[in-house]
Amino acid sequence: MTGPRPTAPRHVPVLVAGGGPSGLAAAIELGRRGVRVLVVEPREVLDPLRARAKTTSVRTMEHLRRWGLADELRRRAPLPVAHAQDVVFCTSVFGRELTRFPHAFGLWTEPRDIAAEAGQQVPQPVVEQLLRDAVAELPSVTLLLGSRVTEVVDGPDGVRAVVAGPDGTTTEVQADYLLGADGGAGVSRAAIGARYAGSSGTAPNLSLAFRSRTLDQRPACALGVHWWVVGGERGGLMGRLDLDGLWWAIVQGVDVSREDVDPVELVRAFAGDPECDVEVLVTDPWSARMLLVDRYRGERVFLVGDAAHLNPPWGGHGFNTCVGDAVNIGWKLAAVLQGWAPESLLDSYEPERRPVAERTIAAAGDQEAFTAARFAGRDATAAGLEGDAVRAELAEALQVKEPEFHSLGLVLGYDYADSPVVVPDGSVPPAHDVVGFVPSAHPGARLPHAWLRPGRSVYDELGEGFTLLVTAGDPDPLVAEAARRGVPLSVTDLSAAPALRDLWGAGLVLVRPDQHVAWRGDSVPDPTVLLDAVTGAHTLETA
Repeated sequence: MTGPRPTAPRHVPVLVAGGGPSGLAAAIELGRRGVRVLVVEPREVLDPLRARAKTTSVRTMEHLRRWGLADELRRRAPLPVAHAQDVVFCTSVFGRELTRFPHAFGLWTEPRDIAAEAGQQVPQPVVEQLLRDAVAELPSVTLLLGSRVTEVVDGPDGVRAVVAGPDGTTTEVQADYLLGADGGAGVSRAAIGARYAGSSGTAPNLSLAFRSRTLDQRPACALGVHWWVVGGERGGLMGRLDLDGLWWAIVQGVDVSREDVDPVELVRAFAGDPECDVEVLVTDPWSARMLLVDRYRGERVFLVGDAAHLNPPWGGHGFNTCVGDAVNIGWKLAAVLQGWAPESLLDSYEPERRPVAERTIAAAGDQEAFTAARFAGRDATAAGLEGDAVRAELAEALQVKEPEFHSLGLVLGYDYADSPVVVPDGSVPPAHDVVGFVPSAHPGARLPHAWLRPGRSVYDELGEGFTLLVTAGDPDPLVAEAARRGVPLSVTDLSAAPALRDLWGAGLVLVRPDQHVAWRGDSVPDPTVLLDAVTGAHTLETA
């Protein structure tokens, strides 16, 4: 750290307890809108070897694009998307391929119509450093590293928090609102009396980071972004952290508290080479947790990210769900603090985000039953017809893993159709599905994506506030009412692209700051009532 250490102000509109991905994302949403924010984070330095999340989803990449950060993340990512896009199941990395799932995690190298960005495999510390750097560029945001929020007292008019510095000194901070992004071990959840409910996975796991030149130089059975090793005594998965000899692995079913294991031999077994050079750098035992809080808010305290839900890692959804929370509460809190939406807008945060977390935990938790051990017990390395039959049976059985790797229905298809601040139009949304994604512009859905020209997404036309997309119809009544009451509304005339009217199902589509549809129609109803509805003043019934 260079320069003087920042100090905690005595008062701030928004205090963010925790500067991981969710806290930083919330600070970016608020700071880009000029809201003063204090982010308090205990970790001064990020550990590059504790990769934690490695999947930045298509949807999170779309948010990064909105913040002007997507290209920079790809530049910093040590594993380019072009290197590999498939998850490979095998008997060992140097053994036999059993099956593969192409374009896993939304990894593709050519633009697709359904999304503005492809996914990106990148260690979480790289993402966090990018977000820290982005926050440092926002004049209204203070990032206080090496400190932690140790006490939170919620109230109807504000929040009192105690911030402890690295030297043990404490400062009392008054905040208008507090975002609890302090994870499972933080103080925010207890401050509002929220409780986790759910379960933990039955199988322990051991994560490793290691170096290996053999794995770098010897051709694998197939090119993959992840390799799942099944059929042997130990099973799990592994992959590259970079293209210069740094790797990760997760060995499933290993309880280091009860058995003496040699991490080097575990990696060699995965590789299928007893002479493979392995330098273990980090070991980290853990168990999957499937926990969701019973409430997301108190009076002025809102839980964000891991403080609200703990997701199993299967599918790579946890970190991305955290960012989705931050985006949702961030724009709404800015709207309230800037005076163009009533405080009742904040009542929509929990009914919008809690069902998303519930579905995501369920989808990831379903894969807890299909770890590598599930497919062990038969010799998949045998030669001849007998071995071929075993491998064919395993390949068929492994198709149950598809929802873990092909999950755009979950990643892009979540919606807020039942939200109190979207206007229903009587249409029936597509059924929720983890794998299959059906673009729909029904109110509450993510706006179906379209390219306006090569490299230019319709999302690039959306403003920081609401945006009215016009392919047909008269926008003037809504524009005039928004101007009268100070609601930020930009208008994008897309009448030259009539196919978008068919894609979106209406000539006028009102899009929220988070790219979800608030209302659609061919003519504007009473603009006063409509704006009251989408800003949370009251609910507008089917229009």
